[in-house]
Amino acid sequence: MLTETLQFTPEALDALPTKPGVFILRGEQGEAYVAKSANLKHRLGRLLGPAEEGSKKLNLRQQTRTIEYSMTGSDFENRFLLYRTLRAIFPNDYRDRMKLRPAPLIRLNLDNEYPRAYVTRKIGRLTAKSIYYGPFASRAAAEKFLKGALDFFKMRRCDFDLNPDPAFPGCMYSEMKMCLAPCFKGCTDEAYHVEVSRVQSYLDSAGSSLKREIESQREAASAAMEFENAAAIHARMEKLAPVAHLLPEVARPIQNLNGVIVQTSSESNSVALFRIAKGMISAPAAFPIEQASSAKSQSMESRLATAISEIPANEPASAAELTEHIALLKRWFFRSSRMGELFLTDDKGELPMRRLVRGVSRVFRGEKESEQSTIV
Repeated sequence: MLTETLQFTPEALDALPTKPGVFILRGEQGEAYVAKSANLKHRLGRLLGPAEEGSKKLNLRQQTRTIEYSMTGSDFENRFLLYRTLRAIFPNDYRDRMKLRPAPLIRLNLDNEYPRAYVTRKIGRLTAKSIYYGPFASRAAAEKFLKGALDFFKMRRCDFDLNPDPAFPGCMYSEMKMCLAPCFKGCTDEAYHVEVSRVQSYLDSAGSSLKREIESQREAASAAMEFENAAAIHARMEKLAPVAHLLPEVARPIQNLNGVIVQTSSESNSVALFRIAKGMISAPAAFPIEQASSAKSQSMESRLATAISEIPANEPASAAELTEHIALLKRWFFRSSRMGELFLTDDKGELPMRRLVRGVSRVFRGEKESEQSTIV
């Protein structure tokens, strides 16, 4: 997993780099010690230096026999490599060691006969029909967006399995005409599934489908000179915009969560590219800023496109692994001091290559992005 191995001696500490990285300390017995650091030499010097008399600081000088480490170029790469290392060495409790909490998602449960949408932190079977949208910064943020979105539709919000019965009294949403009420056969199954399809289109398009629908209704009302109706439809549209703003730029159907993260690299004159495919993060690939002499005729866009296409997509072994990768992405993306940039594909599955080129330049020079770099 890690690239460098040293037999521990006091002199070995002098050979360690002063760069960020992940390390493993192993002894003849007992479990390995795995951690990350922004400065390998400094951190390992504290752990493996002579113990201070009376100090309660952790010291592993006597227990350590070998040092394994890999240098990284960024905090994101540090965390990603630490995750992969802990997952390999401690398969039973690596999540607890990393304090890795699943990201909040919206689940459109299409596996139920009468689908509904709700917030969850768990992804079910990868082969199931349900669609997941996210990640969101918090459960509260996801619930606020979902509640606002569902107010424009009449899909059920109850959380129990339905057995439609005309004698069932219904709930407040059916009384307020905010639900088609399949619970007491207030609609046909076909009509309910049409409404579910409208909700899915709304979530798939980040609200654009409903905006187009309402605009069409308004234009039709205006053309028919039904000005009061057109004004009411326009007021409804004005309520739609604040809800759309609650959707973070990274939140989208997980199967469409594709793109690339650009980070600083441990290799000189390079940046690190992390490909994201359906929410899964691939190991970084170094992208040299300067062209090789054999590629002088290639543009930066062309070189980037080729480099990204050559990064293998990471396939999830389980729903749990996919959940973990999305959690890592969420932890980085919603940080107030986020370093690096994210570029997502558009509706056609294409990356914004010109903006990506500018982003690579900013990351390489150590500048912060001055504009939105993601495409929703």
